[in-house]
This record gives sequence, structure tokens and C-alpha cells, in this order.
Amino acid sequence: MYRELDPKRIVATAEALEKRVEERFPGSGLSRVCHELHEVAVETEPRIGRLRRPRWGIRVLVFAAVALMVAVVATAVVSVRVKMETPGLAELFQGLDAAVNEIILLGIALFFLFTLETRVKRRTALRALHELRSLAHVIDMHQLTKDPEHVLFPHRATASSPSRTMDRFALGRYLDYCSEGLSIVSKLAALHVQYFNDGVVLDASDDVQDLAQALSAKIGQKIMILDAVAARGEGKGP
Repeated sequence: MYRELDPKRIVATAEALEKRVEERFPGSGLSRVCHELHEVAVETEPRIGRLRRPRWGIRVLVFAAVALMVAVVATAVVSVRVKMETPGLAELFQGLDAAVNEIILLGIALFFLFTLETRVKRRTALRALHELRSLAHVIDMHQLTKDPEHVLFPHRATASSPSRTMDRFALGRYLDYCSEGLSIVSKLAALHVQYFNDGVVLDASDDVQDLAQALSAKIGQKIMILDAVAARGEGKGP
């Protein structure tokens, strides 16, 4: 029961995060990002089902193509007239070269057909993982200017400094929500390889998870600074 990620629970977690952000920061950019994250989570569940199930349409087409190829080869072999005389050395090498070329081409065609289903699923998974990678960067952009420095030094802003109106508590919650969003992105990426064992997709999923973890670690450092400020009783907001 607890040995696999449950897509439904991840969707529920993303929905809860969206509601929490909207209640705490109504109309904010982060709330819209979390809305997108929830929609991506909802779209991920049926996609995982498609990656898990066999593509019978593709398999039937592959079987038909292989059967046709076998029939063509068998017909060609049967229709060849066997020569009783011993061929010369040149003719023998020429025949072997032609046979090797035909075998290579046949092997390439069979490899293409037998890996067709995997490549179709791989393209679907990679497209989704690219979307998750972009979403992780979008979440990072929203926390980029949310530095704890303005809690410690609120009067050192310049004319070009971004508007910072959050107190220590609100800033901490904002950063927590960003970290939770990145965690959901990581779990959605992991779902794509839970039932689909493909090396290329596994590497792409690991890249997204590593990215989300690295970005979350940066946020964690900001939260640690806020916790240190709270422990010293500094930077109290209104």
C-alpha cells in the first residue's frame, strides 16, 4: 500500500496546496502557479495509466508488419531456383555480401518495429517531464525576490528594489508553499517511471527531481535565516 506513489493522493495534495495559497495570498502569482500545478497533476494521472497499459493498436500493427515481412522473405526463399553447379569464388562472395546486407536491413526494420511502442511512450513522458521542469523554474522565479533580508534590514531598499510588504510569518509561509510546490513537481516526475521502465525517461525524471531538490534547498536556507531571526526575536512584523 505504501510501496508506490498514489497519483490520486498527489492530485489531492496539489489541490490542497492551491487552496491554501489562495486563502493566504489571494490573487497572487504563486496562487496562479499552484493552480497550474494542480491542473498538471490532474493531467498526469491518466497519462500514467496510458504509460502503464499496453498499446494494443501499435502491437497489432507491428505484428501485422512482421508477419508481412516474414511472408515476403519466405516467398522469396521458396521462389529462388537452386543451382546445382558449384559457384565460383567471386559469385560466392557476392552472394554472401548481398545476404549480409539483407539481414542487416531486416534486423534494423525489426528493431524499429519492436521498439515503436516504447518510443511512442517515451516521447509522451519526455514531453510531460519537460513541462514539469519548466514549472519548477517558474516556482523558483516566484521566490527569487522573497529574501529574508528585508525582515532584518527593512530600510535598506533602493529605488529599484522589488516591493516587499510581507512580515516574517507571511514570508515564511510563502517560502514553505514554494518548497511544497517543488516537492509535488518532484513526485509527479517520479510517477512517470514508476510503471514505465525506460532508461531515457528515468534519466530525465532524475534530472527534474534533482532540479526540484536543489531549488528547494535554496528555499530551505532562506527559511533557516527566518527561523534564526525568530529565535533572536528580531524582525517582528506588524
